[in-house]
Amino acid sequence: MSETRSKPRHRRRKTALAVGVPLALTAAGTLAYGTDLGVFGQDVQRTASAAAAPAWATATADGFASVNALGQNGTYGGRDGRTVTVKTLADLEKYATAAEPYVIVVAATINMNPVGKEIKVASDKTIVGAGTSGHIVGGGFFLGTGVHNVIIRNLTIRDAYQGVWNDKDHDFDAIQMDGAHHVWIDHNDLRNMADGLIDVRKDTTNVTVSWNKLSQDNKAFGIGWTENVVTDITIHHNWIRETEQRNPSTDNAAHAHLYNNFLEDVAGTGINSSYGNYSRGATKMVLENSYFQGMKNPVIKDSTASIVQKGNTFVGTSGRNESGGTAFDPKTYYAYTPDKTADVPALLKSGVGPRSSIGTSTAATTAGAAAAAATTLTVAKDGSGQYATVQAAVNAVPANNPSRVVISVKPGTYRELVKVPANKPHVTIQGTGGSRKDTVIVYNNASGTPKPGGGTYGTGGSATVAVEADDFQARNLTISNDFDEAANQSLSGHQAVALRTAADKVFLDSVIVSGDQDTLLVDTAAKDKLGRVYMANSYVIGNVDFIFGRATAVIDRSVITLKKRWNGTSAGYVTAPSTVAGRKGILIANSTVNGDVSDRTFYLGRPWHAGGDAALDPQTTVRNTSLSAAIRTTPWTDMSGFSWKDDRFAEYKNTGAGAGAASTDRPLLTDAQAAGQEVADWLGDWTPSAS
Repeated sequence: MSETRSKPRHRRRKTALAVGVPLALTAAGTLAYGTDLGVFGQDVQRTASAAAAPAWATATADGFASVNALGQNGTYGGRDGRTVTVKTLADLEKYATAAEPYVIVVAATINMNPVGKEIKVASDKTIVGAGTSGHIVGGGFFLGTGVHNVIIRNLTIRDAYQGVWNDKDHDFDAIQMDGAHHVWIDHNDLRNMADGLIDVRKDTTNVTVSWNKLSQDNKAFGIGWTENVVTDITIHHNWIRETEQRNPSTDNAAHAHLYNNFLEDVAGTGINSSYGNYSRGATKMVLENSYFQGMKNPVIKDSTASIVQKGNTFVGTSGRNESGGTAFDPKTYYAYTPDKTADVPALLKSGVGPRSSIGTSTAATTAGAAAAAATTLTVAKDGSGQYATVQAAVNAVPANNPSRVVISVKPGTYRELVKVPANKPHVTIQGTGGSRKDTVIVYNNASGTPKPGGGTYGTGGSATVAVEADDFQARNLTISNDFDEAANQSLSGHQAVALRTAADKVFLDSVIVSGDQDTLLVDTAAKDKLGRVYMANSYVIGNVDFIFGRATAVIDRSVITLKKRWNGTSAGYVTAPSTVAGRKGILIANSTVNGDVSDRTFYLGRPWHAGGDAALDPQTTVRNTSLSAAIRTTPWTDMSGFSWKDDRFAEYKNTGAGAGAASTDRPLLTDAQAAGQEVADWLGDWTPSAS
């Protein structure tokens, strides 16, 4: 585009429980209920009684959560209740807050509304993700005083981040406990929340946190914040990486047992550890067989606290590494066998987070689920996968494939061009690292870059990743164009696209799309074709017209990062829609626009009448979004002789230093108008869901 914590007495398991596996088609002789819409709601399936429930539905906690105390003998969640499968926020909240015990299987991506919402979980619940498909986005769970016997397993809880790193205004945790007891948090992926990932507060006790990945957050895990010394907690086999503080911070805990954890400060990222494990107040901590890599101040303590260290390994660490005082023997409370410290990094990298074997069963199929299981193709630069490049995996997808193919890309930088052609729908490209930054697809073509066979690439042709197939998804990776403008001033075109979409039902979830000019091109297959794009929990980085095109595109709950130009100046445009008349254009909602640029130097957008087509009706709406002072007080401007006032540009209930009052140069939607410009209006009959 142009310019431009008593000894354990374990509860005996029942052998026949009124729980079972999700079903609709079952083995011969097994009772099938199908869907009970009148009782459970449209998106909830009831399960049949079975002679033996799946192991994950009857699993019990180890560690301090297994101890008989406070009238509760161990932690077994909702295993004595029915199993229900939920796919909506309303149903999840209904069963999580119910008085009866339930095993609640989360089998979809559930977006919290409003952002930051924490469901108030009642006692005797197991909330478990169905394989890797259970995602809670933009909020989490709250366990209040007296709530007990709760298991939260196998979920991804993510992306309540509000664009402020050390956020003191939004207490949007993944899991918060205030006065609860007997809680087991296991095999979850917790990341990118607005405050902390796990908070164990106000005398919460008998907690076990195991086999979780905690990442991409300022505060990982806080324990205590009370004058009473009652909390008993076991923390084992957790991978904590790309977190700055509270890894964890343990205040006034009676017994804190930490073993076989992997704390990693990842080199080359913008997140640096300030400390690792911290024993505060009157805490007694046993810290053993854990592995610390690159951490600053890996183990620290107050003068009043105790830490007994045994068998830990420290690689590339610096600063304080402290121990002292007396603690306790965990084996007087429960049995455990720690793994060898040297094995911890590899063991955790492969073993933490959601498992495909939890929350699912091969003996039955969920009601109404006719689709075949997704095929997975693995890409790895080191040769450990089926393919060494992403494009090779795309090439292996059969033409006109009828069902989902997941291209699972191991961490690394893949310098290549990737094209998903129109005859290969239902493709997901998914990074497997702990961060979006771990898996990077990057190239450096620009519009004016000469092609090997003559001519130049042009703007659309410069894309690092080009998607022309419907029902495409990208997740947990970075797509970048690192074209060097300063070194290529002689080229005629500096537009350099990172990602081009020219398809319908494109879901971009937890990604980074990075470039300078023309970063994200949201296009359609043809002018008369509908092309819907939904981006959520993501980052878009650029400076000139860096979200542009004629697609019906939503940027939701994301961060739009403004970037200085190649010569250090601040000046730019966020959007350049080229919307066809009668269609929806670009919608930015519930997001943050900021960046290290000068105040009042960026426009929110301008109208791109591609090819001088006066029949186009470009549209950008920015609503419920935080705007930094970088946004001009008159946020829209003309382009190539076309006035923005003749097209569709508006705001609604934006906040921050860059927001402003309504004027002729700054149109704001009325409440009535805004009611017709919601995310659902853009997406129509399509509900994006991770698959």
